[in-house]
Amino acid sequence: MSGNLSFADLKTSVSDGEIDTVLVCMVDMQGRLMGKRFLAQHFVDGAYEETHCCNYLLATDLEMGTPDGFASTNWASGYGDYVMKPDLDTLRSVPWLEGTVMVLCDVLDHNTHQPIPHSPRAMLKKQIAKLADMGFDPVMATELEFFIFEKSFDEIAKSGFRDLTPISAYNEDYHIFQTTKEEHIMRPIRNHLYAAGIPIEGTKGEAEAGQEELNIKYAAALDTADYHSIAKHAIKEIAWQQGHAVTFLPKWDHTKVGSSSHVHQSLWKDGKPAFFDESDDLGMSELMKNYMGGLLKYSPDYMYFLAPYVNSYKRFQKGSFAPTRTIWSVDNRTAGFRLCAASSKSVRIECRIGGSDLNPYLAMAAQLAAGIKGIEDKMDLDPPTVGDAYAGDTGMIPQNLRDALGTLKGSTMLREAFGDDVVDHYTRAAEWELEEFDRVVTDWEIARGFERA
Repeated sequence: MSGNLSFADLKTSVSDGEIDTVLVCMVDMQGRLMGKRFLAQHFVDGAYEETHCCNYLLATDLEMGTPDGFASTNWASGYGDYVMKPDLDTLRSVPWLEGTVMVLCDVLDHNTHQPIPHSPRAMLKKQIAKLADMGFDPVMATELEFFIFEKSFDEIAKSGFRDLTPISAYNEDYHIFQTTKEEHIMRPIRNHLYAAGIPIEGTKGEAEAGQEELNIKYAAALDTADYHSIAKHAIKEIAWQQGHAVTFLPKWDHTKVGSSSHVHQSLWKDGKPAFFDESDDLGMSELMKNYMGGLLKYSPDYMYFLAPYVNSYKRFQKGSFAPTRTIWSVDNRTAGFRLCAASSKSVRIECRIGGSDLNPYLAMAAQLAAGIKGIEDKMDLDPPTVGDAYAGDTGMIPQNLRDALGTLKGSTMLREAFGDDVVDHYTRAAEWELEEFDRVVTDWEIARGFERA
């Protein structure tokens, strides 16, 4: 990944007193940044080589609980250490925090110094390496949607998450006046991320009150995942600095539209777009058709990596611009997969299924694995769907996390791509999410049945 700061530059800035703190971060299963704050002098003196973290960081839930059932780490094994190995190519400034820089780490086994197979960054790197062996480079981009609220995280938490009022009052899709009201948050987000070396393109209002979208320029796959995770983290911190809360929950209110994270993808070979064939009516090469064949065939298998929580599935509603079917169409926002820039060198596929809660490393790794399988097996691609994709009843997206758990657990393709241990690890994460949800009595149940049952 291309950061915006060399190690030599960092040493100079530390010596000059400009930088005093280094955020040393790994990415957890949920796509969050976890790690330590180092005194910058200590980092440049030696901690840049490696540091350590508890291995439970790749076996927790959203609440940072320690569920049982993970083979890689557990109470019986005593929760030992992983090595966090800074990737110095990812060094970058953190302009929204004074005197601070950041570096991302790979997660290694304490004894062997080999990558931890179920580490999200390692999973994506494995698929990128496989494509490199085939002569291809994956180029990808993610769009990131989120809601901004009037009050702060602390105020909303103290209200029991009931006082949820968006920062604006009506649909602000492409709306310049409405989004002007949010510029005290969005302008520093754009500018700080750009100053941190993230290739920001812009922001826009989305199709609901208080909903924004951040667009980052396409890049090499690993860079894109890193950009996404850093941006998501920054959005929370910058909104917090301005006294506001944001949420990446895909569906925070059943009467509102949800928040997505569309993933654009293509393969390149020798610096040229391998998905493009000018002789094809839609500009699609045979390679692209094979890749898309795998992407569509195995979409049920990797659904968990696009929608990892119970709430994720509340977003898939007819007429909401969130898809309900895993089919493809040409420039059609009602389908799960949209062909973009047909008949041009920019031809690519946009997966519209994933929500704003996805882990980009996992979502991208799983889709690349499916595309690779499609290429290897020279899979055929059915003709595109025409018209309203909500109208059909084939290729339906799994309706809930329980269904997605079943397809994940039984996926031969993913087991071949990542290994049994990795699939079993994330299977356990899905099981735990369901176990936690199933034991809780929800507000909906009480309001519906308290008097009437």
